[in-house]
Amino acid sequence: MPPDAYPTAHRDDVVEVCHGERIADPYRWLEDATSAETRDWAAAQQRLFVEHQHLWSARQHFADRVGELLRTGAVGPPAWRGEQAFFVRREPDAEHAVLRTRDSNRTERVLVDPMAIDPSGVTTLDAWQPSKDGRLVAYQTSHGGTEESVLTVIEVATGAVVDGPIDRCRYSPVAWLPDNTAFYYTRQLPLDAVPEDEAQYHRRVWLHRLGCDVADDVLVFGADLDKTTFFGVRVSWDGRWLVVSASQGTAPRNDVWLADLTTAAPEAPDLHPVVVGVDAQTRLWVGRDGDLYAHTDRGAPRGRLLVGDPQRPDPATWSELVPEDSTAVLEDVALLDGLDPPALVCAWTRHAVAEVSVHDLSTGERRRTIELPGLGSVGGLAERPEGGAEVWFGYSDHLSPTTVYHHDVRSGVTDVWAHSPGAVSTYHGITARQVEYESLDGMPVRMFVLASEASTGPRPTILYGYGGFGISLTPAYAASVLAWVEAGGAYAIANLRGGAEEGEAWHRGGMREHKQRVFDDLHSAAERLVEDGLTRPDLLAISGGSNGGLLVGAALTQRPDLYRAVVCSAPLLDMVRYELHGLGRLWSDEYGSAEDAEQLRWLLAYSPYHRVQPDVAYPAVLFSVFDSDTRVDPLHARKMCAALQHATSAQPDIAPVLLRSESDVGHGVRAVSRTVAASADTLGFVAWATGLLVEAPLRETD
Repeated sequence: MPPDAYPTAHRDDVVEVCHGERIADPYRWLEDATSAETRDWAAAQQRLFVEHQHLWSARQHFADRVGELLRTGAVGPPAWRGEQAFFVRREPDAEHAVLRTRDSNRTERVLVDPMAIDPSGVTTLDAWQPSKDGRLVAYQTSHGGTEESVLTVIEVATGAVVDGPIDRCRYSPVAWLPDNTAFYYTRQLPLDAVPEDEAQYHRRVWLHRLGCDVADDVLVFGADLDKTTFFGVRVSWDGRWLVVSASQGTAPRNDVWLADLTTAAPEAPDLHPVVVGVDAQTRLWVGRDGDLYAHTDRGAPRGRLLVGDPQRPDPATWSELVPEDSTAVLEDVALLDGLDPPALVCAWTRHAVAEVSVHDLSTGERRRTIELPGLGSVGGLAERPEGGAEVWFGYSDHLSPTTVYHHDVRSGVTDVWAHSPGAVSTYHGITARQVEYESLDGMPVRMFVLASEASTGPRPTILYGYGGFGISLTPAYAASVLAWVEAGGAYAIANLRGGAEEGEAWHRGGMREHKQRVFDDLHSAAERLVEDGLTRPDLLAISGGSNGGLLVGAALTQRPDLYRAVVCSAPLLDMVRYELHGLGRLWSDEYGSAEDAEQLRWLLAYSPYHRVQPDVAYPAVLFSVFDSDTRVDPLHARKMCAALQHATSAQPDIAPVLLRSESDVGHGVRAVSRTVAASADTLGFVAWATGLLVEAPLRETD
């Protein structure tokens, strides 16, 4: 590497001994984002990025095409209150989705528009919940990518603010009492009540009386639980039953309590433990019929549905209503008790592909399957909370934007409730197929492969993966993917262990001491793409963000020979110190903790920052970080970037290591224009690195 190829980053002699392991950390100084030397280094990296950006001749093509493909807009399933529907929709040229309401006459009104709140586009709508009678809506927004939500309550009829804003409501559920006088929610403790480095933790469940000072909110639950605990709250439709759930960080297990609100004031519910100390996830609620329902993976890694009596909630008394399926994961259920006999609708994923089935609510017996348009994903089963015979759900696949469907169980008819609002010119010569391959240990793994029918032979290919936290990669419309394949490339999405495509056992098979299996699954996917003649190592890029950034970071250090380019966004890369920054303390159950000697050795075995070796020809790498990211601190990418720039023997004009920084956005939702710019940079970079010559396919208009 020429001495002046990259901005100077001094290497300090920082070595710590932890559980007998000597751990070097020469770029510890880059953890301090506020220091002058870090700011100077980051500014130099941004200048270097811009210099290379000008070389990516396909960048403008991808900016234009991704922008066009995002003009489909988007729409979500409705939440019903009587004949009034609440839903989000993004118009074709809008930066953000807008919360709307539609009445029985199909008259629509805007309730919350992030751009009306903040025309700069950096305020996002994070969550919303109508009251049980539909007269009020509690919604949450955050600014500048921080995800630090504030909660506001408005009157639906007038749009007038009736309460809030209430701060410190990040990831807060809202459970309304039926009379609209109060709601349960979660809120973090004030900053002056917790240690400085624990400001993002310490949640509690509170009861807020509408119109009262938030300082007078009543603490309901959580004071004696771990600081990393997250809570869920739910009040039954009749207002009688309160369910509180608690999970420590992102651990794949939770505890559940139940209270009868008719026996005590809402400020002091008598919460009885129902499922506590069990290594399983359980979602509990009381239905309109008065029965207690439990959707759980206890004794059923792919999920099952149980039913019991809320007045005798001992799990030993529950009966099985829908048993575990041997190959499909139970994702969601909707109770349709407004017909005789009452019905149950279940959403499943079978090897990551959606199915929807109708069952008898009394026996659980499957009656039939609802036909779907293709191999896709279903999200958000929605029924009328007052009862009924109808269900609504969103459907999307790799080639189709979301459509919201309505199904009437009485007639068996499925029709469209809402299309995505925009029509775009699309290329129809794209195929999406599912491929099964064998990982290093012989485990069958699947991936989706998208390619153009017009292209033959090895071609530039992007392989994407995540592999963590039980998050499944199911078929979904993605403008950047379609733009890449239209241009002549191929795109593969691997369903790696660590996700939940095959249930909780699949998740646990790729966490903690088994994390290397996830990386092996990715390498094996890449080798299969090469074996099939779809690509070659010199044409193959890998891409991932967040935990997926850890995935591709580990992959590039383990198999630099297998990949030509790497896109690594908002990544975790220093696995020895990850718990000290961002929301890292939430993830120790997923990865293990450096505070434990054995678990430290798991982490050191693959920690990308610690596996960088000198004089290795590493692939071209583009790190992307977001300055307002409060989940994964950008320090991971800064340190890894400096380490790779120092170590790689690859020529910087052939395989550069670059850092792209973006301000006023974070780990989550962003404006469409920011999405377009980020996609243009990543696709332009990969096209340059892999030699993709952008084609101009013939298109048809849907």
